[in-house]
Amino acid sequence: MTQPGRPAGPTDETRAAVLTAALHLLLAEGASALTAQRLHSATGVSRSTIYRHWPTPGAVLTALIEVAPLRSRSVTGDARKDLHEEVDALCDRLRDKPVGAFLRAIVAAAAWDADLAELRRRYVDDLLEPFRQALSPTGLPKDEREDAVSSIVAPLLLDGLLLDRPPARDSAHRKVDELLDGVPRRSMS
Repeated sequence: MTQPGRPAGPTDETRAAVLTAALHLLLAEGASALTAQRLHSATGVSRSTIYRHWPTPGAVLTALIEVAPLRSRSVTGDARKDLHEEVDALCDRLRDKPVGAFLRAIVAAAAWDADLAELRRRYVDDLLEPFRQALSPTGLPKDEREDAVSSIVAPLLLDGLLLDRPPARDSAHRKVDELLDGVPRRSMS
């Protein structure tokens, strides 16, 4: 229940200012910089407003995920073509500062805030979903599709997040071909 004279949520301008500043802080310094004091200093929005709407760094990260633009993609139904496109898209996203840095920050933040582990899982799951969709036409059982997605994506995430090197794009493309060469043709409409 809101108090008389107090809006239920931040204005669009306040929300945009705080979340834009939060993204800049996150990319420059990591999730630990997402304090009300730092956001206040960066935006001029009162600390009480920030605390009321984003009481923790996790709440700020959640809000950033909710406003993040979703990548539109068209599925052709050709698993090989779609998977190769997804490999390229994920490698590009991991290389680009917002997605790669955001993912690194949320992984680090989940280490010091157990509540963020679910948020991290949700974010990674969103990155994996296009691979699952691309594999759907193969007719592989769900558990085999999940194993296939893991075998393609895990090395890319390892490179991009833990080893701080460019994802092994060529290796992932070879893995796609290996996996699909083992799937009977009749399964891949």
